[in-house]
Amino acid sequence: MSSVADQLNSVLHKTARLIELCNAMQEENDLLKMENHAVKTALTASKLKQTDLEEKLRVLKLAKSIEGTSEKSLDIKQKINDFVREIDKSIVLLKK
Repeated sequence: MSSVADQLNSVLHKTARLIELCNAMQEENDLLKMENHAVKTALTASKLKQTDLEEKLRVLKLAKSIEGTSEKSLDIKQKINDFVREIDKSIVLLKK
């Protein structure tokens, strides 16, 4: 009878150990889920910042291409002035 009692105690001890391991794994799983959520949030923030910086870079490149006294910028300014004159002429014609 003693051996049956010993076997039962062994099974109970092993079951208790498995329950402890299960609880520890559940806690680790919960921590990993929180860490995963934090990393996903940081990734989303980084992507938004990257998109914002890419837009700023695009605007800066555009501003640099227009800025300065190169022939290209003078041509652009001349075209803008020509468009303004054409618009003014069209407005005068529409008023008649």
